[in-house]
Amino acid sequence: MVWRATKEEGQGTSPPVRRAQMLGRIGRGTPVGLLGYDGDEPVAWVSIAPKETYSRLGGPDPVEGETVWSLACMVLRPTHRRRGLAHDLIAAAVEYARRNGATAVEAYPVDPESPSYRYMGFVPAFQRAGFVEVGMAGSRRHVLRLHLHGHASGL
Repeated sequence: MVWRATKEEGQGTSPPVRRAQMLGRIGRGTPVGLLGYDGDEPVAWVSIAPKETYSRLGGPDPVEGETVWSLACMVLRPTHRRRGLAHDLIAAAVEYARRNGATAVEAYPVDPESPSYRYMGFVPAFQRAGFVEVGMAGSRRHVLRLHLHGHASGL
């Protein structure tokens, strides 16, 4: 919720309040992300939604006619890390955004040695997925974009 909370909702609210805010978004039909499962067990989360549903992420404003979705964070259970699943999460998030009208997906990863914001993913994983750097958001978060060519025709 840190990147989603509006000024009215406030920052640094308690977990029950943040949970209620997130459930309110879901109830209103606002996309919030995807869950990844191992069988019936949820093991991963990726926050992917239209950029305008977030606040303070940084990065360039969309140009006219562009619909940007933001991939703001990824979480894997420790038992499922170091298996290459981040690549699967990125691919699933990109496809979800594409199916829902995105013309570009933006991410805010850090370098692998970064001491913070590691939940936003690492630059090399996004580069392998075809994202290109378009700027910085603060001193650690890179802004990378993937333009989705052929989104309207389903290519």
